[in-house]
Amino acid sequence: MKTALRVLSMLILAILLSIAAGYAWLRQSLPQLDGTVTVYGLKAPVDIVRDRYGVPHIYARSAADAYFALGFVHAKDRLWQMEMNRRIGSGRLSEVLGPATLDADKFLRTLVVRRVAEATLKSLNAETRSQLDAYAAGVNAYLAQRSGPLPPEFLLTGVKPEPWTSADSLAWVKMMAWDLGGNWRTELLRMRLAKKLSVAQIGEFLPPYPGDAPLAIADYTALYRQLDASKLAALELPGRSEDGAASNNWVVAGSRTASGKPLLANDPHLGLAAPAIWYFAHLAAPGLDVMGATLPGVPAVVLGRNRHIAWGFTNTGPDVQDLYIERVDGEGRVLAPQGWQKLATRREVIKVKGQADVTITVRSSRHGPLISDVFKPAADALPQNFALAFAWTALRDDDLSMQAAGKLATASNWNEFLAAARNFDSPEQNMVYADTDGNIGFVAPGRVPLRKPENDLKGQAPAPGWDAKYDWDGFIPFKDLPHSYNPASGEIVTANNKIVPDDYPYYLTSEWVPPYRANRIKQLLDATPKHTRQSFERIQADTVSLQVREILPLLLKTKTADPEAQQVLRQLGRWDANMSAAGAKPLIVSAWLRELGRLIYADELGYMFDGAWEHRARFMYNVLADTNGEGHWCDDVNAPAQETCAELLPKALKLALTDLKRRYGEDRSQWRWGDAHYALSEHRPFGHQPLLAKFFDIRVPSPGDTYTIDVGRNTLADKTAPFASRHAPSLRAIYDLADLDKSEYMQSTGQSGNLLSPLYRNFAVPWSKVEYIPMSMKRSDALNGSLGTLRLQPR
Repeated sequence: MKTALRVLSMLILAILLSIAAGYAWLRQSLPQLDGTVTVYGLKAPVDIVRDRYGVPHIYARSAADAYFALGFVHAKDRLWQMEMNRRIGSGRLSEVLGPATLDADKFLRTLVVRRVAEATLKSLNAETRSQLDAYAAGVNAYLAQRSGPLPPEFLLTGVKPEPWTSADSLAWVKMMAWDLGGNWRTELLRMRLAKKLSVAQIGEFLPPYPGDAPLAIADYTALYRQLDASKLAALELPGRSEDGAASNNWVVAGSRTASGKPLLANDPHLGLAAPAIWYFAHLAAPGLDVMGATLPGVPAVVLGRNRHIAWGFTNTGPDVQDLYIERVDGEGRVLAPQGWQKLATRREVIKVKGQADVTITVRSSRHGPLISDVFKPAADALPQNFALAFAWTALRDDDLSMQAAGKLATASNWNEFLAAARNFDSPEQNMVYADTDGNIGFVAPGRVPLRKPENDLKGQAPAPGWDAKYDWDGFIPFKDLPHSYNPASGEIVTANNKIVPDDYPYYLTSEWVPPYRANRIKQLLDATPKHTRQSFERIQADTVSLQVREILPLLLKTKTADPEAQQVLRQLGRWDANMSAAGAKPLIVSAWLRELGRLIYADELGYMFDGAWEHRARFMYNVLADTNGEGHWCDDVNAPAQETCAELLPKALKLALTDLKRRYGEDRSQWRWGDAHYALSEHRPFGHQPLLAKFFDIRVPSPGDTYTIDVGRNTLADKTAPFASRHAPSLRAIYDLADLDKSEYMQSTGQSGNLLSPLYRNFAVPWSKVEYIPMSMKRSDALNGSLGTLRLQPR
């Protein structure tokens, strides 16, 4: 017995020692932060000072060397993220992840993102190509000089990183544009809804912007009912949901601040990820001194400031994507206005881990790639000899957006900022601006298609590809895009809301985000006569939901004899609609609205409901208020007896309370919105592997809702975690033009992408509390408490 125990003890000890040895070995994958490294490709030495937060301050003797060093530190800190970004843009996920990602790869190969990126290189000026080449050389210099183990993901997948190329960077820029554009999904939704609903009903379900009349378009339902649109319900493609990406930015002039100089705030809302989408960096070289948020894989400070100006983006959300139903024949031709034309074709070979290669033939019409070729559900939805083509402004090889990023970094005044913005093609962004001379401004650059007057679909639904009236007719001239400079109000606010007056002569979109966030920002700006960084911090942290304030009086009309429901109604009646993390009321209202949505429109949508179960604030309000007769949606179309909204309200509340007890226990006093509404930064791809997700994913309690300034968008259709926040401020920044070195920022996870690093998740809790780190360019500030200084020495 003693011998057996001794053997068992020795075995346990051996296992523990092996684990410790493995951990120590893996820790060698952490980057060197101090000392000297000799590399090929540099023209002169470069110092990289890591401040106390892990932010690299790069001091180089030329801009090329600064971008080289940025590539070097991106690779050191975010190599796996870059590897995944590269594979997404190139449609090469299946080489690593196997057949589970084959459909995504087929779609991305058909979308021609990588090929367009390669072609775009030829359109860029020499300075931008040099910037891209220097960055790629920096990434590859790191790969050439590194030793020891790679980060854990490489070990677990068996992947070996390949040399980086300039096209890899441009492909990821295109994929960011993809993430910020989603009108095509709404077109598909309308196509599917036409199977069951009239145009008028679809217009109620997808209502216009508050105050706008419904867009006058043709009755497309007759065409679509000839198609088996039900099969499109199975179509799942990469990208964002119909509800869309969001962001906030605002700027006030010196007349509205205590310092007499402008203040600018920005918090772009994107899907949360581990590691964060953004990586902070400071690049200093002759003619270049810029600091802010970069994208690993891309040589640019996308959002930030230099010594003279600061800028921030929100998504404009224009309609720059159209779907076309193309008539094709068995001879490889497509019908055009001039007659039959030959389809462009090419062969793509997709390598699949553990399986044979898969070969596809990609076909393209004059409008764009035929996406129905790579997804059988889409092909099955169309009659024989029809296909679905995808047109998108970003699929042009003369997209100069990367060129714009380089010019933004060195702009020192409004005219230079506009010159940079002129090259920004995709995706259209609301850019706010401030400078140290006291000027503020706004411009929304981007390539937005002009639609012909006779186009009676206005990009709202898939159009017949053989009819020339649906073709794009050029693009809105840059001079006519929305812009403003030193407005009399002394403030500019954008939050994905409508940014143009009713008499604006061009069509941008009819799908603006409801103005709850924009209106709340304006309320808070007006409430303080003279603003400071601290007042801007409070605005960015605000969690009062104007959407809940709007709909709550309608909910409180509920009549019920249930004692528990009555108690809940009394509590909600004393509530100010603050979606704070600590309370139960935000959770109850969110669950109530979730169940109410199911009761209101699941019967009309049938099999399409799960795919369309989203936050539909304007629709829900219009139905409950019966604004224009929309109350009929409360009637169950599958039941003989007529139901009213008054009957659904207590039923939905009962269902919500039952569901919450099942998830969080019987005691309502223990329910916390922050616990249910945790911010989930999901690792790619291990966030989908439960065992690994426990280590790689990052979760923190969070406040807010879809329509608060401190946003936290949840996914209603997620049956497991319907309240988890998956879409939130990816970063926050406040720029003080009185002293730009007193600016501040924060992103959602940390600087490192290596799970073993203390910088992997060190920002998560401060981010959830809306705290900041300093954004100083002073070398003395960077050295104070720094983690080390690494010198890159030319070989």
